[in-house]
Amino acid sequence: MQKFTDFTGLVVPLDRANVDTDQIIPKQYLKSIKRTGFGATLFDQWRYLDQGEPGQEHALRPLNKSFVLNQSRYQGASILLARENFGCGSSREHAPWALVEYGFRVIVAESFADIFYNNSFKNGLLLVTLNRTQLDQLFAEAAAEVGYQLQVSLVEQTITTSAGEIFQFKIDPFRKNCLLEGLDDIALTLQAASEIKAYEQRSKQKTPWLFQDLSEGY
Repeated sequence: MQKFTDFTGLVVPLDRANVDTDQIIPKQYLKSIKRTGFGATLFDQWRYLDQGEPGQEHALRPLNKSFVLNQSRYQGASILLARENFGCGSSREHAPWALVEYGFRVIVAESFADIFYNNSFKNGLLLVTLNRTQLDQLFAEAAAEVGYQLQVSLVEQTITTSAGEIFQFKIDPFRKNCLLEGLDDIALTLQAASEIKAYEQRSKQKTPWLFQDLSEGY
């Protein structure tokens, strides 16, 4: 997982509340568990004018030019502004996979659904919660200023606007450390690889029958 420290990115405003995981990545694309191939189908129902299906050449599909992700001023955006209850709905981990593969590193919203919140941090996506007044300001500035960017410091837990205004945000210390060190669940487990190996060796000595090849004797 990529480490996250300080980051500056182009902002795209998605001014919608209660964006659920089926809107983030529709159910027909959930057959794969490879964590890749989902960026092109992020917000599929809003980005395209046709019905998306697995195996399509998405670059050839007709675009909904009114949708923010398809507007030229927001191309290359890596920070998403959203409203309350972002990521609600079913608990599909494909949602953060699609957001990360598209290029998003940060999502700023008033609130997030719990399961989506947990899944996002495990996939290197920083979720920042601000209050409605602060978000209203960021939405207004992003709409008014072409190329609007935010500076995000995970170390300082701050967001700095293009005018230099600073917003502080809170984050769980454990999640913060995992992002700073680039540690997902597997990497966290491997930090204890020597202890795990030592435990297995002790277990084999104490209970060797549990490690017997079951094919023996057949």
